[in-house]
Amino acid sequence: MPRARGGGASLTTVIGLLSGFALIAAAMFWGGSPASFFDGPALLIVFGGTFAVTLSSFSLTDMGRAAKAVGQVIMRRSLDPGRAAFQVVELAERARSEGVIGLQDRIAKLKSDPFLMKAMMLVADGTPGETVESILRREVDTNAGRQQTSADVFRKAAEISPAMGLIGTLVGLVQMLGNLNDPSTIGPAMAIALLTTFYGAVLANMVFAPLATKLERSSDGEVLVQNVYLVGAGSIGRQENPRRLEMLLNAMLPPSHRIQYYD
Repeated sequence: MPRARGGGASLTTVIGLLSGFALIAAAMFWGGSPASFFDGPALLIVFGGTFAVTLSSFSLTDMGRAAKAVGQVIMRRSLDPGRAAFQVVELAERARSEGVIGLQDRIAKLKSDPFLMKAMMLVADGTPGETVESILRREVDTNAGRQQTSADVFRKAAEISPAMGLIGTLVGLVQMLGNLNDPSTIGPAMAIALLTTFYGAVLANMVFAPLATKLERSSDGEVLVQNVYLVGAGSIGRQENPRRLEMLLNAMLPPSHRIQYYD
């Protein structure tokens, strides 16, 4: 049986983000006082402005769901379509030898994967294969749309944060030019002008864009696994030969994840 790849939490995003910020922090400490990189008005313009403008494009529910989705992607184990395919063929072989009633005792063991559990419950209830596929297809599409919305939230934030940095730069320059007769105001105004651009670039390229990409890749992997379950449940519901199911699934899977259940 193929072993699951990435059995633990997917920590690559966390490691990458922490490494990137650690490098920036090292440069800040190396080049002088890190306190000079912190400015209240600049933080307010970029962080507050990015949140406010993103909120104007999405609902609070969408933004909360996006934050929750990131946590789930980071903490859950990586999905292995090869293992999913092997599991489905195993269930199909069991249903062929014992009938769909034989799936009943296995359903309780599938609680860790609600989608597969629902698929097998539909099959065990005697739902026709075509109906099972139709029901599950709608759920796959709904889940994919929800994941895409979460990724879109971070994509939009990645677009907005540099723009807010530019707005902050213009605010700082206007303040500086309007008070050239007072040298004491030039430094703070220039800090806003430069730091807002810095904050916007960091947020967009080191936080929001990578998280959006992570969500999109995770969604693609989840959709593939759910389609494996969908095809398997439909095949079991139609009482097809498990060997045919294995060939169908291998046609869907990338070469590195294809299975060989039957020698």
